[in-house]
Amino acid sequence: MTSVPFSASSPGPTALPPAEDDGGRRHGEYKVPGGKLVVADLEVADGALSRVSISGDFFLEPDEALLEINHSLTGMPADAGAADLAAAVSAALPADAVLFGFSAEAVAITVRRALAKATGWGDHRWNLIGPSVLPTHVNVALDEVLTEEVGAGRRNPTLRFWDWEEPSVVIGSFQSVRNEIHPEGASRHGISVVRRISGGGAMFMEAGNCITYSLYLPQTLVDGISFADSYAFLDAWVMAALQKVGISAFYVPLNDIATDQGKIGGAAQKRLANGGMLHHVTMSYDIDADKMVEVLRIGKEKLSDKGTTSAKKRVDPLRRQTGLARAEIVAAMMEVFTERYGATPSELTDAELDAARLRVENKFGTMEWLHRVP
Repeated sequence: MTSVPFSASSPGPTALPPAEDDGGRRHGEYKVPGGKLVVADLEVADGALSRVSISGDFFLEPDEALLEINHSLTGMPADAGAADLAAAVSAALPADAVLFGFSAEAVAITVRRALAKATGWGDHRWNLIGPSVLPTHVNVALDEVLTEEVGAGRRNPTLRFWDWEEPSVVIGSFQSVRNEIHPEGASRHGISVVRRISGGGAMFMEAGNCITYSLYLPQTLVDGISFADSYAFLDAWVMAALQKVGISAFYVPLNDIATDQGKIGGAAQKRLANGGMLHHVTMSYDIDADKMVEVLRIGKEKLSDKGTTSAKKRVDPLRRQTGLARAEIVAAMMEVFTERYGATPSELTDAELDAARLRVENKFGTMEWLHRVP
């Protein structure tokens, strides 16, 4: 596992440059998830937006509202944030305006993309790391290490699939060990308990019982997209992959992935100060529900929120819904991601693995980190 995604002499992974014609005109596009395409063409003069033209295959009434959108953006500072741009558009729209397939926020994202302040999937060179068996502590540490590497520009944005052997519970960054774990059950079943850097709930993980992947990306990819909407946005490719294997899945806000037969997975995120972002998902494949409830404390309040009285009924494995081997489902996911985003194969470098193991020694494997919320 020594291949390196770029050489020391190369300029390193960077976002592709924004489209710009010879006259300095800038171009950005944004496809609204489940909606329409929005296009922005503009110039920048003296630090402000100029000659702004918004177009696309959306629907807008009345026609004159499009001119109001363009006028509202003209003169705005080129470094204005997405929220300010969206507010300017909203304020300029007539009271009877109807936007179908897009929104003021979508216009703001498109403008930010034209300015190279926000990026799209196609603006990056993606890497894909297939599953390799690693200790759960190392998998968790790699999430922090690789997110930092992407944020610093030393690694291309990357999708990595996990694999592991030892039975584990991975708890969210803010969960209480005492409230989440039955110590007797964990000890009886030889369960290691690990705390990750993202929020969210506990994951019960045995070899082959679930599918876990992590996306390491620059925060520019979700610039202007709300925290809630970013979950479905980053997992649109997963929905396509599940459809390919016969599963019609959808997001249940904030972070659950479900089918009409029940929940199949959940997502969590962490954004770092250096601009890197982690988005990871675990989906149940063939979970031992009896063992899970002996290890995890699943409170009545959480069960009532999910509309069920039995924790076992919440486990609805992919195996039952597809009849496919876990490896076949992972392969379908990798294939769809590669086809959509032009991802190229990559491997963990020795330096990244060494950094993760050191992080386990100094952080993720320590009692101080595990019990930071007792």
